[in-house]
Amino acid sequence: MKTPSYIRKKESAMKLIARRKEEQQETTTVRVGDVIIGGPQLVVIAGPCAIESYDQLLSTALEVQRLGATMLRGGAYKPRTSPYSFRGKGVGGLEMLAQIKALTGLPVVTEVMDARDIERVGLVADMFQIGSRNMQNYTLLTEIGKTKHPVFLKRGLASTLEEWIYAAEYIMAEGNDQVVLCERGIRTFETYTRNTVDITAIPALKELTHLPVFLDPSHGTGKWSLVNPVGLAGVAAGADGLMIEVHPQPELALSDGDQSLNFKHFAEFMDRLRPVAKAVGREVL
Repeated sequence: MKTPSYIRKKESAMKLIARRKEEQQETTTVRVGDVIIGGPQLVVIAGPCAIESYDQLLSTALEVQRLGATMLRGGAYKPRTSPYSFRGKGVGGLEMLAQIKALTGLPVVTEVMDARDIERVGLVADMFQIGSRNMQNYTLLTEIGKTKHPVFLKRGLASTLEEWIYAAEYIMAEGNDQVVLCERGIRTFETYTRNTVDITAIPALKELTHLPVFLDPSHGTGKWSLVNPVGLAGVAAGADGLMIEVHPQPELALSDGDQSLNFKHFAEFMDRLRPVAKAVGREVL
């Protein structure tokens, strides 16, 4: 007798490395430098979408660190819809990131887009980011899985939770279990926001997997004015951390200025974040 498809799917899912084996299983902690993701501390990763200059990156790093961020983000390689948009400074951006990292001591996360760049990016990055457009780049996922680097895996533009978990599985099947999932909004019929933030994904992933879960309200909304309330909602829903885009002068940014917080707005966000985090049993620096 042929096994019904829903049973086959259930049996297959139970074999997944990423799957939570029992309700009592604790969230796996991921160490990035001295930062522990998945523990009692709510981790805030902040910085510019794209590295534009040394001064831009340094001023942002110093300010977000002062205000309580524990990791720095900054894109050296930028996947853009248009090939004529600013696509990052590449190696030059990595060099700046390395210098700022040495000055501040902040662990850094930056995107790797091509399997050929893994070694080069890995010399600087404490954590690899796999962006939304590459969530199902299986060659890249497999090669990243062969490294010992922590991985920040963003949800695809229109991916289901199952597809996202299987993307994590590609990494983990190669022996790298240091994976953090990041909800960053999905494409729907709504056009007011850049994407539609799936807050439901946060508690759902907590049920389905043992991996830490982040929220990126900057890409999720595409509007700086919505980053604050949506970010707080994510924390209330159980997110282990937030990734926030911050820029000294968002109106002059070469990438994603509309969704970036300036220093004043980031300070206000951190002030509002602390009581919400405390209410759900999390700590913020």
